[in-house]
Amino acid sequence: MKPLKINFKDLILFEDKDFILINKPPFVSTLEDRHEGGNILALAREVEPDPQVCHRLDKDTSGVLAVARNPEAYRHLSMQFENREVTKTYHAVADGIHHFDNRLMDAPILKLNDGTVKISKEGKDAQTFFTTAQNFKNHTLIRCNPVTGRMHQIRIHLALLKAPITGDETYGGKPFLVSSIKRDFHLKKLTDEQPLMKRMALHAFSLEFALLDGKKITVEAPYPKDMKALLKQLKANLR
Repeated sequence: MKPLKINFKDLILFEDKDFILINKPPFVSTLEDRHEGGNILALAREVEPDPQVCHRLDKDTSGVLAVARNPEAYRHLSMQFENREVTKTYHAVADGIHHFDNRLMDAPILKLNDGTVKISKEGKDAQTFFTTAQNFKNHTLIRCNPVTGRMHQIRIHLALLKAPITGDETYGGKPFLVSSIKRDFHLKKLTDEQPLMKRMALHAFSLEFALLDGKKITVEAPYPKDMKALLKQLKANLR
């Protein structure tokens, strides 16, 4: 397994004596992964004596992630997550046109043995609010605010709303092909078109919580290159 060629310090969005908030790149696991030579926690340990990751993002999800520098900070933020005092905002591009205005999806989620989830009465309670940020021709940029923190929560809740995340084939999303919106798009001979994003279009955009001194902060994470490229193509096709 190859080590990751990522400098942890290049990912930092905010830091103080207690916390480091980073912009996690896509395709990197938050914690140890048997199939990968590196992860965010391992990268943090290269520069910090005792870091603890305060929450998790799926491997393919990019965006803001909080790392505690000491046990007190970890407990402080963990309690806020537990008491649902942290405001998490994700941005997702979904297939289709949708008009959500603070739409609440309240549906319990059950973990399955194959690493996916399903909606089930036997599952744990899960709530997410959805608001349309922008409509394109055949896609929608959606602001997602999960109240709970269940596995694949945003993904399965959007699928339930018939708004699967673009590129999330596990839950019904379709890969985004530039040829679908560009009439003059030509491929080289004997080559297959690759999706513009090699993952689902989901980004943890911001995190709001209280520091140890009680001061509230909001940290935003800029889009990575692939999400920027997708939105650029969708916006260009509106003209």
